[in-house]
Amino acid sequence: MNPAPSYLIDADVLITAKNSYYAFGICPGFWSSLLHGHSHGHLHSIDRVRQELLRGPKDEDLVQWVRESAPGDFFLASDGDEIVAAYGRIILWATDNPQYRDAAKTRFAGGADGWLVAHGVVTGKTIVTNEQPRPGSRNAIKLPDVCKHFNVQVEDTFSMLHRLGVQYHYAA
Repeated sequence: MNPAPSYLIDADVLITAKNSYYAFGICPGFWSSLLHGHSHGHLHSIDRVRQELLRGPKDEDLVQWVRESAPGDFFLASDGDEIVAAYGRIILWATDNPQYRDAAKTRFAGGADGWLVAHGVVTGKTIVTNEQPRPGSRNAIKLPDVCKHFNVQVEDTFSMLHRLGVQYHYAA
């Protein structure tokens, strides 16, 4: 059997989960499974995603989870030389790419996506996102499209859970 892959989780995965099908009050097992996967070295996110998540209201469940439940090492630092160098290559590609409008380039440079790809390039981890590729887009630089250009694997939440063998059971 193949070893379980290692993942980097995008902010949209956590935000969508808490807003819908894996809301804290409906499926606390999802959040426990993230911590379990992390404790076995399979799941991480990055510091830039953490910063995005902490911009939410202080009393929000996700902000509390990030502050109180997610271990500090769940969010990998982005200040290593290899990560910074990879990020530089990614930003240079994005800013020099004539396909994208300036506003798209600015949004991309100000967000966590470029940093996620940099981590994926350096570590070989698969990025988990809900974003869909849009290779012809001019108004947005989509995470799956950047990953494809830099040969970083991408999966959605359900694929990650399936590959990690996660199951949720109802207990009355």
